[in-house]
Amino acid sequence: MEKDHVARSSENSQGFRMVGVKYGREMENKENRRVLRDINNLSVCNVPYPSKIFKKVTADDEKNTNSFVGRRPITRRFAASLAQNSEDCFQNVDTRVKPIVSEAHGKSQLVQDTCFAETGDAIDEEADLTFLTNEPLPMVDETEEMEIEMEDLDAKLEEIDICDSNNPLAVVKYVNDIYSFYRETEELGCVSANYMSNQFDINERMRAILIDWLIEVHYKFELMEETLFLTVNLIDRFLANQSIPRKKLQLVGVTAMLLACKYEEIMVPVIEDLIVISDRAYTREEVLQMESLMVNTLQFNMSVPTPYVFMRRFLKAAQSDRQIELLSSYIIELCLVEYEMLKFRPSMLAAAAVYTAQCSLKGFKHWTRATELCTKYSEVQLLECSKMMVDFHQKSGKRKLTGDHKNVAQKYSTFKFGCAAKSEPALFLLDMRN
Repeated sequence: MEKDHVARSSENSQGFRMVGVKYGREMENKENRRVLRDINNLSVCNVPYPSKIFKKVTADDEKNTNSFVGRRPITRRFAASLAQNSEDCFQNVDTRVKPIVSEAHGKSQLVQDTCFAETGDAIDEEADLTFLTNEPLPMVDETEEMEIEMEDLDAKLEEIDICDSNNPLAVVKYVNDIYSFYRETEELGCVSANYMSNQFDINERMRAILIDWLIEVHYKFELMEETLFLTVNLIDRFLANQSIPRKKLQLVGVTAMLLACKYEEIMVPVIEDLIVISDRAYTREEVLQMESLMVNTLQFNMSVPTPYVFMRRFLKAAQSDRQIELLSSYIIELCLVEYEMLKFRPSMLAAAAVYTAQCSLKGFKHWTRATELCTKYSEVQLLECSKMMVDFHQKSGKRKLTGDHKNVAQKYSTFKFGCAAKSEPALFLLDMRN
């Protein structure tokens, strides 16, 4: 019987050579002999964890260096005996190391039975006999840990909208679907980062001066924040598809703001107000002609996700206060002026603005797992964009109130906007590696 088992076990899939394996007195009594299931897969352990543990080792097994140990359920008596015999187990641990030789891998693998041999408990009759493989038994199921962590993060994200559960305008039931749609369609509103190469009479500096001036116009007319971001988006999308002479660039700006107001505002400024604000450089007919040209060039597509809609959601996920909101708005408006920031997607600009504002005010890196899950951007992904924002923040503070960021700096230097322009930039981010 013993030779037959040796012959069969040497041909198993793992290539273990099992010599002198004893199954106790049950193998001697034919009537009480247990059925060996899956005899061709004896070397593979498919025992549910942690329902089974090592069986006790008998005196005969102590003499046999190739003995295998089984597993059994944990009981109160067994746990108590483990605590009592723990010291003896560690003292005798070197004397109870049983080598298992693997012919397939050519390595000597050790299975260490610590304190289970001294418990004196018999193995449960319902427990299946099994054999150890060359892989260690995991103490914690990592997959279950990840699932639990994701469930906790999902619960945290659901808590974001609890305060608006009674607000029908917050559309709590659909807000996650809405932002999923924004993420899928945000690229449709993006433009090439080098579209100025197709313009023959304007450049990046002229665009920056125009947008900085429009920020002042937006502030004086007391328009909504959505209107400003949509205005800049309409300008870039139009200039990416239409060449414009220098003298018409300001006309493009005021017309884009008129269209954005019609889409976002309840009370729309009249055309005469826009003509006056542009020092009467254009007539009413010119504004209407440019409006017709722009809507046809853009194919009447005004509904695009801008950085502002993403930033509102991300600020809510970050549980930000008023100070972080104002600094995030200041940083992202600085980015509106900068042509080179067109290479980033609106969602990344929004996430990087929130991250940079938090780092500036706290003085250290701050990006929680819940915010990362909501934005779908990690700190490493945001670092390049955030460094550029820190650079703009630093330069805008050093400049006199002239240049490309003049109106943005003036706007956010007032008490109404929390003097966000006077805050210290997060310079330590510039020393970090991407």
